[in-house]
Amino acid sequence: MELFKGRPSSTEGRLEREVRTYDFLDELGMEYERTDHERADNMAACNEIDAVLGVIICKNLFLCNRQKTAFYLLMMPGDKKFKTKELSAQINSARLSFADPEDMLKYLDIEPGAVSIMGLMNDREHAVKLLIDEDVLKDEYLGCHPCVCTSSLKLKTADVVERFLPATGHTYQTVHLVGED
Repeated sequence: MELFKGRPSSTEGRLEREVRTYDFLDELGMEYERTDHERADNMAACNEIDAVLGVIICKNLFLCNRQKTAFYLLMMPGDKKFKTKELSAQINSARLSFADPEDMLKYLDIEPGAVSIMGLMNDREHAVKLLIDEDVLKDEYLGCHPCVCTSSLKLKTADVVERFLPATGHTYQTVHLVGED
């Protein structure tokens, strides 16, 4: 794996949703680094990607309430455990579960394995509420996918919060996840 600055020199063979991500970031004048890789199906592969980027890629979970009337994108450190009860109490939403792949595609134009904050640029109706664990906000950089699971990005956390999110029309709620047993 190599580390590149910015978008690929050629978009041939890349999905339109990935190219759209680079276009959006470039329009905002955001700097980012990128690496291309195989789909990461295990922690060893994820750790290798993290080492190339020099950042831990966030765990991104796409959640919904039981009635499927509220959808949430949760960003949290990859090494924290997710506990539904812990989050539910903070956002006043009982019975949280993982949303269906169809809803992920409908709202974020993302498929399982590629869930990312970058998908919020596709949520023009603002149906998804962003939740960010406070520890993610403490780091200077964050890692995420550009709407596909075969590339990963390193972006300044401040750029994501202060430039990317306002451009998508989304805000976020900070949550505190302990993630311990």
